[in-house]
Amino acid sequence: MKLSCEKITVDFVGLRALDQVSLSLKTKEILGLIGPNGSGKTTLLNTIGGQLKPTEGSIFKDNLNITKLSPQHRVKNGLARSFQIVRTFDSLNVFENIKSASLVNHMNYNDKIRYCDEIISYLNLGRIKHVLANTLNYGDRRRVEIARAMATDPDFLLLDEPAAGMNDDESEILLNMLREIPDKFNLGILVIDHDMSLIMKLCNRLHVLDSGKTIAEGLVDHVKRHPDVVKAYLGEGFKDENT
Repeated sequence: MKLSCEKITVDFVGLRALDQVSLSLKTKEILGLIGPNGSGKTTLLNTIGGQLKPTEGSIFKDNLNITKLSPQHRVKNGLARSFQIVRTFDSLNVFENIKSASLVNHMNYNDKIRYCDEIISYLNLGRIKHVLANTLNYGDRRRVEIARAMATDPDFLLLDEPAAGMNDDESEILLNMLREIPDKFNLGILVIDHDMSLIMKLCNRLHVLDSGKTIAEGLVDHVKRHPDVVKAYLGEGFKDENT
């Protein structure tokens, strides 16, 4: 399957937040969306997720035009996302949070429960399965939100700064989990994060925005050496820990 954005433009009052941005993502692939603050990353994620409507352009899942679908209908059509600010039902426990998200997928009840348990096991949430969400530490709440998105059984998972607020050890654990999700759960991931060590290790390809425009896209090794990317975002002193 393929998720495609074609010439997406988003205008706010007196500001063009995105200008003719096109990208594509296939299942079993991880695409990193990076750029300086204010470059339009979250605006693009919100447009793909349906929280914003584009001024121009179209969004397709395979041949289905989803540009005008509500966020709820996009979820039912295989798109799920997490947010910068963690959103959980604090009065429910971890399992109940994840199970509630599974209600939108097309599985029968028993399969939903088995699928939720599979996600809980994979994300190492079993030890807190029956703990109330409002008592969790930040790293666990982050993983619960990712689990909730996965419970909808998506074809594409949109992650907005999943490692934000995590320490180095937590980020490394999350990295190892995210890396295997596309193959294990047969989905594609579009991820925003400012942790360049995580992004460089995690992603197959990168798409770079600056001032609402695409300045580079392609394989990680190519993009990280692109002069416009170095100038606008990485900086001349950037050192890649993977080299």
